[in-house]
Amino acid sequence: MSDITRIEPGARMSQAVIANGFVFLAGQVGEPGTSVAAQTTAILAQIEDLLTRAGTDKTRIVSAQVWMADMADFAEMNAVWDAWVPQGHAPARATGESALATPDYKVEIIVTAVL
Repeated sequence: MSDITRIEPGARMSQAVIANGFVFLAGQVGEPGTSVAAQTTAILAQIEDLLTRAGTDKTRIVSAQVWMADMADFAEMNAVWDAWVPQGHAPARATGESALATPDYKVEIIVTAVL
């Protein structure tokens, strides 16, 4: 049986779970009501922090799901994302449009990485 480690566990969810050599992050959101670029920047910083705490980094991300409140903001999010992803280390990624937890959230990103 494999050990499972949880980072910032709560009653409803953990911010990250480490199991079987993988790091699964909860959906990360930025400051409600700010721009798509500002939210994306904050989200990516949170992802980096959680990955560091788990013992890995953004070059080890294997999958990303990006949820957007409005696909009209796709280019604005991508401009921040593209500047953040290390060249040669882009993960498999999907982007979709969905209502998020509050109308003030414009972007939510979920990633899975390996140790």
